[in-house]
Amino acid sequence: MSSIERIGRADKGEATSGVGVLDKAVGILSYLATDGPASLAGVVEGTGLARPTAHRLLSALEAHHLVARSEGRYALGMRLLGWGNEVAAGAGLVGAARPALTALRDATGESTQFYVREGDARVCVATAERATGLKTTVPVGAVLPLVRGSAGKVLLAWAEDREGFSGGPEPSILEGVRRRGWAESVAEREEGVASVSAPVFDEAGRVRAAVSASGPIARLGESPGERLAAEVVEAARKIEEALGNARTGGTNDGRERHASRRDHGGVVGHRGGDGSGAGGGGLRGRPRARREERIEALARELGGTRSTST
Repeated sequence: MSSIERIGRADKGEATSGVGVLDKAVGILSYLATDGPASLAGVVEGTGLARPTAHRLLSALEAHHLVARSEGRYALGMRLLGWGNEVAAGAGLVGAARPALTALRDATGESTQFYVREGDARVCVATAERATGLKTTVPVGAVLPLVRGSAGKVLLAWAEDREGFSGGPEPSILEGVRRRGWAESVAEREEGVASVSAPVFDEAGRVRAAVSASGPIARLGESPGERLAAEVVEAARKIEEALGNARTGGTNDGRERHASRRDHGGVVGHRGGDGSGAGGGGLRGRPRARREERIEALARELGGTRSTST
């Protein structure tokens, strides 16, 4: 399986805490979440644990109902579902995002993801995968670096502590993200993968999440924003509208959100000269007039003035 189709275990969220038994148990749960149900042999192969260790941990997890066994195969236990239901704060956010993620996948033909920040990392909380062909796979629950990738840039760009991360993007790059209202990355976190992300704001102008579309560089090229930016930004606005409707029970005209976004920048434009991913918002293969029209409309919605370059 290629690195594009399956990201490495280290990038799938299996960070080490220094508590070995806990890290191994979480590794088993993570494996079952993406590749289960699986036999003991499958767990051993998938996690790299020794067979006695895997068997001992599976038995312990089964005793706590975190893992269930049926006909010699292990799967996640129902206790996890109960705990998951307690995460009510994020449930509405994910529910609002799913239709937009699916529409974005269908419009672009690429896999789409939805990330929220948790401390110094970002967590994938929803996805819509490309059905066929070469694709990127980020499992729900994956914990990824905040300082690499387009979604990380978006979550950092509006953060008050954005300058406190070693190894993070340069301030000028984050300023470019705020000015455009989206970010792109090419082989930053995973070799051969490109992505474009846009922020999802709440009504106070705070970034709640990042919506992304990703795919192989071979298909998206070195400037993925030229192909994906307009659609990704549009998906972010749809999620904001869905959240507004969910809160009010009806139509929300979004005036407060748009005013907040104007305070934070967010101009949709062509590729800039700072090298930070200022790709254009249009799509290749569509009539130029239509592309220009869409970019102008998005710029008006975001309350900014479209920048141009030659």
